[in-house]
Amino acid sequence: MTKQEVMKKAYVERDVSWMYFNHRILQEAEKEFVPLLERLSFLGIYSNNLDEFFRVRVASLNRMLERKLDKDTEQQIKKSLKTINKLNESYSKEYTEAVDKVFEELETHKIRLVTEANLNDEQKDFLSQFFYDKLNGSVNPIWLSEIEDLTVLEDNRIYLIVEKCEKKDNKKKYAIVKVPDRIYGRWVKIPSSDGFDNIMYLDDVIRYCLPLVFLGFKESTYRAYSFKFTKDAEMEMDNDADFGTMEKIALGVNSRKKGEAVRVIYDHEMPREMQRKLRDRLNTKELDASLAGGRYQNHKDLMSFPDCGRNDLKYDKWTPIMKPEFVSNESILDQIRQKDRFIHVPYHNFNGYIRVLREAAIKPEVKSIKTTLYRLAKDSKVVKALITAARNGKKVTAVVELLARFDEESNIKWSKRMQEEGVNVIFGVEGLKIHSKLLYIESKKGNIACIGTGNFHEGNAKIYTDYLMMTARPKIVNEVAKVFDFIDRPFSPFRFSELLVSPNSMKSRILRMLDTEIRNASEGKEAWVKIKINHITDTDMVTKLYQASKAGVKIDIVIRGNCSLVPGIKGLSENIRCVGIIDRYLEHSRILIFANGGKPRYFLGSADWMPRNLDRRVEILFPVEQEDLKEKAIHILRVQLADTLKAHVMQADGSYEKIDKRGKKLICAQDTFCEEAIREAEEAKAKDDPAKDRVFIPEKSRITQEDE
Repeated sequence: MTKQEVMKKAYVERDVSWMYFNHRILQEAEKEFVPLLERLSFLGIYSNNLDEFFRVRVASLNRMLERKLDKDTEQQIKKSLKTINKLNESYSKEYTEAVDKVFEELETHKIRLVTEANLNDEQKDFLSQFFYDKLNGSVNPIWLSEIEDLTVLEDNRIYLIVEKCEKKDNKKKYAIVKVPDRIYGRWVKIPSSDGFDNIMYLDDVIRYCLPLVFLGFKESTYRAYSFKFTKDAEMEMDNDADFGTMEKIALGVNSRKKGEAVRVIYDHEMPREMQRKLRDRLNTKELDASLAGGRYQNHKDLMSFPDCGRNDLKYDKWTPIMKPEFVSNESILDQIRQKDRFIHVPYHNFNGYIRVLREAAIKPEVKSIKTTLYRLAKDSKVVKALITAARNGKKVTAVVELLARFDEESNIKWSKRMQEEGVNVIFGVEGLKIHSKLLYIESKKGNIACIGTGNFHEGNAKIYTDYLMMTARPKIVNEVAKVFDFIDRPFSPFRFSELLVSPNSMKSRILRMLDTEIRNASEGKEAWVKIKINHITDTDMVTKLYQASKAGVKIDIVIRGNCSLVPGIKGLSENIRCVGIIDRYLEHSRILIFANGGKPRYFLGSADWMPRNLDRRVEILFPVEQEDLKEKAIHILRVQLADTLKAHVMQADGSYEKIDKRGKKLICAQDTFCEEAIREAEEAKAKDDPAKDRVFIPEKSRITQEDE
C-alpha cells in the first residue's frame, strides 16, 4: 500500500485522533473505582484540553481554509472539522452527564453544590458580606449596548450576560460581567447546613449579589446566563520588525488577545433573545463551533474543587523516592562516571537531577555547563543552579525555547534573569524548535551528559512520567556536546553515530531499523517492535509500520495521544496492537525497542513520530547500553501492555475500548511502578550504608480496586 492509499483508507486524521484521546480522559472520570474527587479532576483536565485544542488546532484548520488549497486538501479539512464538531457535540452530552453524576455521588458523602436559589438566612448574610469584603470593585458590568465586538474581551474567561428588568415598567437592559475567578478562585465555601459541606460556584455568588452590583438603580429583577468564547491562539509574529527575538515573542503573546473567536459555548437555558444579542457581537465563521452547554463554563476549575478535608475521596498522596545514590556521601558526578544512572519520575524524586546540577555548579573541576530548557517551573531550581554555576565562574550556556506554547512569558522572564546573572542564553534556531532535553557538563575529571524524555521542570516531574539518564560514556557524551554545536550551526553537515538527532537523520535511521525488522521477519528471525510514545501521525512512519505488520513483525505500541495508524485491519495491521493508558500521572516518556534479530536495540528520548518532531524540531533519541537500564525499559512496556485497569485498546475506527478483565489478573501499571520504587527503597534501607537513613519510604500509594 502506497502512502497515498494509506492516507485515504487506513489513516486517522491527527485532530480526529486527538478527540478520541481526550475522550479516554472523560472515560477515566466515569470509572466508579476512581476516587470521586479525582474523577472531578479528570473532568477538569478534559475541559482544559478541549479549550486548548480549539484555541490551537481548530483555529489552525480554520486559518488554512482561508488560503488557496487544492480541492482534496480543502475537502479533508472540512471533513475533519465536521467530524470534530460532531464528536464534540456527542462528548459534550456525555460530559454533562458525568459531571452531574459525580456531584450526585458527592452528596452521598455530605458535599454538595448549592445555588443562589436555595440559601438559608445565614448563608445569605455570609454572601452579602463576601460581596462587600471581596467582590465589590471586582465585578464591573459593561452595558452590552456599548460593546460593538465581544471578541475584544479576554478569551477563555467566564462571562455572564445579565438581563436587568425594571419592576415598574419592565424596561430591559443587558450587561456583560466577567467572573473574577482568577482573583478569588472558582469556588466559595459557604456555611454548612444539615451536616453538609456547601460549595458554590463564584458565578452563582455573583448571581445572588446582582442587586448589590447595581445599587443605585431602579428596583429590578435579574437573570444571568454564562458564556465563554475561545480565540485563535496562534501568535502573530512580525519577522520583519526591528526587534530582537525575545521582543518579537513578547509581542506575539500579546497578539493572542486579538485572535478571532473559534468556539462559543453558552448556557442552553439562555433565552433566544439573549443568544441573538450575543451572536450579533461575536465575529464567528460558518465552520466555527457554537455549542449549547450547561449552566457553568470553564470546567477546568474542577481540578481545584475544594476537598473539604476528605482525603479518602482522593488518591493517596505519593511521595517520590529519592534513589539511594543521590543521597549518598559520595560525589554523584563520580558515581555517574562509574556507571550510568537514571531516574524515572514521578516514582523517583526529580531532586536527584537537581543534586547533579547543584554539585556541578559548585565543584571546582567543572569548567562549563550547557543545557536545553523547553519549559521552566515558576520557582525553578534548575535556573537557580545554573545561576549559581555562573556566579562560581563557570561558563554556563542555556538554550531556551521561547516558543514553548503558553509558557512563553515564563521562559522570557527566566531568560532575562539568567542573562542578568551572566548566563549565556541562546534562543535556539529560527524555524527549529529545540525540544531535546540535554545537559552537558565539562569537567577536568571527565565529562558527563544527562539526556531525558521530559522537561527539566520540577512541576512536570511530579505529574509526568519521564526518564532521565546520566552517563559518562565518551561516545554519547561527545555527541551530546556536538548537538550543542549543531544548535549553534544547524545547517552544517554534522553526523551522529550514537544519537538519533532530528531533523538531521532520526527519521531515516528509524525507518532503516524498521526495514531490518521486516527483513528479519522474512528470513524467519526474531522480529518485533515495542514502542512507548505520545503521538504517531507521520505518514511515512505509519506506512512503514503497516509494511512491517504485513511482513509478520509483531508491533506493540503504548500510545498516549494522537494515533493515526489503524490496528487490526486484516492483511494490513493485524500484527499491530495499540494500548492507551490514562491514569493519575501523564504518560510522557518515549521508549523504542527493536528485536534486531535477537540482539535488541533500546532507545529513549524526546521525539514523537509527528512531522513537527521529525522534520522541524531538534530532538534526541539516545541508545540504552547498560543491561539494568535495558531491563527497566522493557519492563515498563511489559507492565503497561499487561495493564487491565487503566488501559484502553485502540479499535479499527480509531476509538478505544476498555480491556476485558474477565479471567485476567488486575494490573494497574502506575501502581506497580510506585510499589516497585518502594521495594527499591526498602532494599536500600536494609543495606549497611551510612546514607540509608536519608532514604525515605512513603506509605503505599493506593490499593488497586476492580472496576465494577
